[in-house]
Amino acid sequence: MKVEKRPGPERLNRRYERLRARLAKVGWVLQGTITQRYDDRVPAGNPPRGPYPQWTFKRHGKTVTVNLAPGQVKAFQTAIDNHRKAVRILQEMRDLSLQYLDTTTRGPKRRKSKK
Repeated sequence: MKVEKRPGPERLNRRYERLRARLAKVGWVLQGTITQRYDDRVPAGNPPRGPYPQWTFKRHGKTVTVNLAPGQVKAFQTAIDNHRKAVRILQEMRDLSLQYLDTTTRGPKRRKSKK
């Protein structure tokens, strides 16, 4: 049976500091999604109009949709991508925090399993 060696506090701290530096470099952030919509409510025989870029996000538990100008799409998409990157970094920071605190603090004694 192979025993996994857990990283020491110094290694966890170095990794955490690298993540903090990456998080500090994240630019503007927005939650949501950009979609391309078409207006299919046109008279029969005419092609649908569009695409129309729309940004959709949640505000106070309600879905909000905002029409975007074509020139806004790239900036909004970059901010959405930055938000997703920040969320991934924060999740890794939470995981490392738990490992670090488990390694550097003492918890209650655990009972031995009965086998």
